[in-house]
Amino acid sequence: MECIILPPTKQLSLQLNYPQTLSLLERCSNMEELKQIHGRMLKTGLVVGDTPVSKVLTFCVSPRSGNLQYAQMVFERIRRPNTFMYNTMMRGYSNGSKPEKAILLYQQMLHHSVPHNAYTFPFLLKACSCLSALEETKQIHAHIIKLGFGSDVYATNSLIHVYAVSGSLKSACLLFERVSERDTVSWNSMIDGHARCGQMEVAYEIFKDMQTRNIISWTTMISGYLRAGMHKEALNLFHEMQIAGVKPDKVALSSALSACAHLGALEQGRWIHAYVKRVKIEIDPILGCVLIDMYAKCGNLEEALEVFMEVKKKEVSVWTALISGYAIHGRGREALNWFMHMQEAGTKPNHVTFTAILTACSYAGLVEEGKTLFTSMERVHKLSPTVEHYGCMVDLLGRAGYLKEAKMLIENMPIKPNAVIWGALLNACWMHKNVKLGKKIGKILIEEDPHHGGRYVHLASIHAVAGEWDQAVEARRKMKKQGVSKLPGCSAISLNGTIHEFLAGDMSHPQMSEIYKMWDKIAGRLKEKGYNPEAVDLLLDLEDEAKKIEID
Repeated sequence: MECIILPPTKQLSLQLNYPQTLSLLERCSNMEELKQIHGRMLKTGLVVGDTPVSKVLTFCVSPRSGNLQYAQMVFERIRRPNTFMYNTMMRGYSNGSKPEKAILLYQQMLHHSVPHNAYTFPFLLKACSCLSALEETKQIHAHIIKLGFGSDVYATNSLIHVYAVSGSLKSACLLFERVSERDTVSWNSMIDGHARCGQMEVAYEIFKDMQTRNIISWTTMISGYLRAGMHKEALNLFHEMQIAGVKPDKVALSSALSACAHLGALEQGRWIHAYVKRVKIEIDPILGCVLIDMYAKCGNLEEALEVFMEVKKKEVSVWTALISGYAIHGRGREALNWFMHMQEAGTKPNHVTFTAILTACSYAGLVEEGKTLFTSMERVHKLSPTVEHYGCMVDLLGRAGYLKEAKMLIENMPIKPNAVIWGALLNACWMHKNVKLGKKIGKILIEEDPHHGGRYVHLASIHAVAGEWDQAVEARRKMKKQGVSKLPGCSAISLNGTIHEFLAGDMSHPQMSEIYKMWDKIAGRLKEKGYNPEAVDLLLDLEDEAKKIEID
């Protein structure tokens, strides 16, 4: 696009007429140019014309180059804003960070009896979906019917979407059933609604019933599986999408890579990375983050670093992904080095970055460095520590054996500690065999989080360390009485492109007999080398009431 060069106002002697103004507004590319044009409109009286002012508002609400605050200033000076102007402002606010202002504008629109059109309600309902404003949605639904827009496909689809994402699936289903001509948007909204509520089986049934699917249909399902922790299903559906000849977008690719990261599916992750390169998709910060995360979690930091180097625009999220990668590998010193390089490059750390770097210090036992970083959050970076950061510090101190200091930090926290923080301290008590403190923390945890099976198991283990077998069994009894069960441990490996998942106690794998034979061989070799397992640790998964565990 040709750049507009406007000299200062005092040098503009040429009177801008109406067509010239519209032409300049069409060619305008940034707010500075727009303000100059708007200033000339004010001087020449063209500001009273609906068309030029509407174009000013349209440019100002653009999320890329606009300025909503300036748009509001212009809007407030219009004597009688028309429907298009109200719709434009509501669109801007529904796409921005203050969607509630779109609803306030609608109230103003009603007060001044400004007529509605087919574009009014989709913008308004989008704001409601951002706010999960169910009551307001119901009122707007009544207005839609009253004003004769009940059969409008855009309004109906917007209603289905907002009901679905706001958790009112019953209303969304009723409306969906009444729609005579459902389009892809209607179906996608229903899939999204059920996926958000964790009803993935229902979502998949709707997905299968669709006659025509678009890329959003596939990505909604894949993202839904990812949110539900069904990573294997997410990856399988991604492969189905490719077989169906649907070209994946960045959302689908990012979701599939996240699934690979959780499953440790390095080969599939590499294939997706190769596909990105082959079709020449730019590795932006979002795609860069998931690629770095995938390689790091799959155990290949070298390739994670290569991706980091390839990302042209290194936003804070990209740096954080790399630091987090080094953290989970216990390479704390290198994580600290990258944290320093990030700041030297002029990138400021955010709350997520500090969670990553404090975790790195915790895993590597860098106590003093962790303390210094934690203190610097407020003093240097003006960031208030959240409960996650306090949790990292408790874990850091606890792992290093500073249990009293960790307990003192919890007691002096400006925010209420949650069960995760107490759990970190309890785990440290178990690691360092501090039975007295562990029993106290264990009781606090069960009161705080009575429906988490792991809390009872940890308390039972603490009692077992002290040789208090009766109390260990009693903790288990309480767990069963509450109807709480401990989720079985789960692991997954990728072999020749196939994901193999294993649950603790599950014997359904077709090669389980061969696997156990190999374990017996490994156990035999360990015994030959003089390895003796700690029997107490097995109490974490004790299911009977035996007071002693023997390992042959």
